[in-house]
Amino acid sequence: MSTSASPTAVAAAPESGRIAKTAGYYIAYVVLGLTSTIIGPTLPGLAAHTHAAIGAASVLFAAHWTGYLFGTILGGRIYDRVPGHPVIVGVLLAMTAMMATVPFVSILWLLAAVLLVLGVGEGILDVGGNTLLVWVHREKVAPFMNGLHFFVGVGSFLSPFVVARTMLATGDALHAYWVLAVLMLPACFWLGRLPSPRASAVDGDRGDGRPDPILVLLIAAFFFTFAGAEVAFGGWIYTYAREQGLETATSAAYLNSAYWGAFALGRLLGIALAARLAPRTMLAADLVGCLASLGLMLASPVSQAAVRVGALGFGFFIASMFATALVFAGRRMRITGKVTGYFLIGASFGTICLPWLIGQLFEPVGPEAALIVIAADMLVSLAVFAALGVYRPRPAPTEA
Repeated sequence: MSTSASPTAVAAAPESGRIAKTAGYYIAYVVLGLTSTIIGPTLPGLAAHTHAAIGAASVLFAAHWTGYLFGTILGGRIYDRVPGHPVIVGVLLAMTAMMATVPFVSILWLLAAVLLVLGVGEGILDVGGNTLLVWVHREKVAPFMNGLHFFVGVGSFLSPFVVARTMLATGDALHAYWVLAVLMLPACFWLGRLPSPRASAVDGDRGDGRPDPILVLLIAAFFFTFAGAEVAFGGWIYTYAREQGLETATSAAYLNSAYWGAFALGRLLGIALAARLAPRTMLAADLVGCLASLGLMLASPVSQAAVRVGALGFGFFIASMFATALVFAGRRMRITGKVTGYFLIGASFGTICLPWLIGQLFEPVGPEAALIVIAADMLVSLAVFAALGVYRPRPAPTEA
């Protein structure tokens, strides 16, 4: 009997490896969704725990997303130089430790420091998942990228639900941080046993293989706008509904969870749509849907029905923008860890600035400030998208 492997078996091995790696990234992105959205529904509890006003406690958003910014800067350089899976496993373990620490910290500035470190881990993890998935699937990445970000939506949906159930069971929302810390461990074991993928060798849009700097800046600005709106809405909708008298503490947590549930549904449908529609078409439809949802909420800011429908609509339409924008960028330039880092730096600045700005305006202007800021930001997003539609990079100069 021959001991050589059959051609079918040889061909199947790389495919099974891609599936295992993709599953690992999906599990890790559930974790990313769990951690990145937990501050919003626990903000009143964090404020009470640290004896701070809501406005002052909004610094926790800024600390968290500042850490994310540093993480994207570090991650953009790390993955082009170091095997990715050991990096992700180490980051997940550090994030688990930070989540477990939160309920013990009752000093605002110290809690901000803990969340800053958590954000650093999230930024490194986010760059890694987006970059390594491209390296695994190359030109066929579009539906897998939407799948990756669907699983962020799954985690984001589960996070406020866990908070609500924990509040009902223990009376303290902060105990949810311990629950989520335990849920983070499976991803460590899964990815720890798999080899890391190698860098993609996709041709760039310039003759010298380097990305056009203006194009990179425009796409990073685009990420700034819609990523900031996504996080600001998810972070403030709970407090907005409470302060407007539209929801109780528990039902506001469920509204927050419903927003992320619609977000997860939008990303799930995005997997199928990405295989059929051009990224430009999907992004245009998403922008129109987001603005229509915000318009409904602004027209009836104290209507429970309008806020609920608007929150579901905004979550659904903004859901596929992140993954689709990455695919859109990948069709116009070579994607490396460094380039992905630039895009996520833009996104992280948005996630820092918008929630912080809403926090500064929330009390002096009123809860409506949250919707006004997000709507203005999405109008800017539409303008940047239009600029991307007309900009054409110049080819790199050639030597005589």
